[in-house]
Amino acid sequence: MGQYILRRLLINIPVLLGVTVLVFLFTALAPGDPVSVYLSPEQGANPALREAMRRELGLDLPLPVRYGRWLGQLLQGNLGYRAVGGQPVDEVVGRALRNSVVLMGTALVVGCMVGIPLGVISALRQYSTLDFTLTTIAFLGISLPSFLLGLGGLYLFGLRLKWFPIAGMVTPGQPFQWLDFLHHLALPALILSFAYVAILMRYTRSSMLDVIHSAYVTTARAKGLRERTVVFVHAFRNSLIPIVTVIGLALPDMIGGAVITETVFSWPGMGSLFVDGVAGRDFPLIMGVNLVVAVSVLLANLLTDLAYAAIDPRIRYG
Repeated sequence: MGQYILRRLLINIPVLLGVTVLVFLFTALAPGDPVSVYLSPEQGANPALREAMRRELGLDLPLPVRYGRWLGQLLQGNLGYRAVGGQPVDEVVGRALRNSVVLMGTALVVGCMVGIPLGVISALRQYSTLDFTLTTIAFLGISLPSFLLGLGGLYLFGLRLKWFPIAGMVTPGQPFQWLDFLHHLALPALILSFAYVAILMRYTRSSMLDVIHSAYVTTARAKGLRERTVVFVHAFRNSLIPIVTVIGLALPDMIGGAVITETVFSWPGMGSLFVDGVAGRDFPLIMGVNLVVAVSVLLANLLTDLAYAAIDPRIRYG
């Protein structure tokens, strides 16, 4: 197992280096002049001033030199400063990252706790009324766009029924309280979790149906084992690989945030921060957010590979 983990880590080193190259190139070659963000329209009309700003920002240097300087600062933990406001990018991204992890992590946990058991039940009751009902709910969760769910939940539960707050993380003008925070968290997290519930339910049902009629499951029943043992020890564990894959693909969402839901509910996470960066052409912020999201994808893939090895020993010995 130790050698397997070491191989996975070593494979990710050149991939991580390639990610930094792509993030830098995509931002450097994007349309528009970054100097315009730092200068007012009157200042931008002065060619000498624009050229002086380009030299100060190092934009007059060749791309390889600029990349090397940026990578050197990155290795020291410095992501630069925002073009709009001048705040350190690492501090801004850190705050947004924490907020997105709380929101998306809560939604993913709810999705796993509800979707996976419902998927198992749906597989065990195949073609029953309960199975058709759960399948219909799952198709609705997969098909409905997130902005429609967000606006519908905001209108129904926030404006009409007034069960939940409609915006923000806390009540403005009041000191931070956990109950108030959880009250603000509940509605956007439940809206986001609906899609996770639907996806995990379908994948769990499909994966369970693939193994529940297998010979080793039939043998386990013939040996007189309890049905709970047959289902959860013999069938469910062998159906976990596709489920773990879906969860692994959802992990980067925790870092990247949900642009639409965060915007609808005014949740200050990574998604809304990225939208602000693009709207303001804040190139240092865009690079910082892209880099953090890209690294999170690598970490999610690494965790998924390790989960595969823990579930199925044949993977780590292969």
